[in-house]
Amino acid sequence: MLPSSSASRPRGIDDLTDPALYAKLDRVDLASKKIFAGKLQGERRSKRRGQSVEFDDYRNYSPGDDLRFIDWNVYARFEKFFIKLFLEEEDLALHVAIDASASMNTGEPSKLLFAARLGLALAYVGLAKNNRVGMSVFGTPWSSTALNAPSSPISLLPDRRGRRQFSPAASFLLDAAWPSGRDDVSGRPVPGSDLNSALTTIARLRTGKGVMVVISDFLDPGGYERALRALGAVGGFDTYCMQVLSPGELDPASETERGLSGDVRLADIESGKAAQVTVTPALIKRYKQRLSDYTGALHRFCASRAMTHLVLRSDSELSEVTFDALRRHSVLR
Repeated sequence: MLPSSSASRPRGIDDLTDPALYAKLDRVDLASKKIFAGKLQGERRSKRRGQSVEFDDYRNYSPGDDLRFIDWNVYARFEKFFIKLFLEEEDLALHVAIDASASMNTGEPSKLLFAARLGLALAYVGLAKNNRVGMSVFGTPWSSTALNAPSSPISLLPDRRGRRQFSPAASFLLDAAWPSGRDDVSGRPVPGSDLNSALTTIARLRTGKGVMVVISDFLDPGGYERALRALGAVGGFDTYCMQVLSPGELDPASETERGLSGDVRLADIESGKAAQVTVTPALIKRYKQRLSDYTGALHRFCASRAMTHLVLRSDSELSEVTFDALRRHSVLR
């Protein structure tokens, strides 16, 4: 994989947002397939009955019921007491976990830049709808100060709520994925920052229930099975695995103007291991089949655990992704 020329640190929050897109995002909401009980009042209707203004049903009066909820119009007709029931509005917890490993800093445009923009857009939707939103960044090839540890592999933003928290969330993501003074992607990953270890830790740290969005290329030498098992074992998550791949990963022939062919030296950007190979049409065909098998296996693994998996190109227009792909996969509504 070739390092991206756009892998350097964005200049500011404006590089991660698009005002035109965000104006449209005010009209959408998270579309969890499950219904969870929230901690604070929000804008999401739940199946729990409470004290919102939206009427749901009646039930017979029982001694001790609040007399304020008796429907006196019904009493006037039937001379029986009935209690009015209402749908309760609750907030939904959203957690966005973004892979910032060296392999994500490849492609043109950078997979990490696309992942950050997508993750921030989802966070905006959650905050705009008064839901609890938390974020985490893992896999960076440098130490962070997250979790109150000098060499923690994970940067964590605790749950926030409300539109006013968007700017702090965006600043967190900018600093966590591209720490100041670290525009390069060199260096060995911090122990525990691999996909399996990081997501296992994130799963254990999460409290309550809600939507978990993991944005990664899922191209980790250790695989992804242990990570997704951990998310499934904790329970309470409606999990979406968004696999971001660059155009060159999907089609190596498009990696350069003349295509990837002939004798080339390929290096793993994370491990540093290199190999001399002769790229031929037959080799590219086998590569595409291997990639298809890999993404297919990930898709089936997710489906067997009631998780949603989708593949996204890093050069996709974010507006098309949010209003087409994410709606088709029931991430947004």
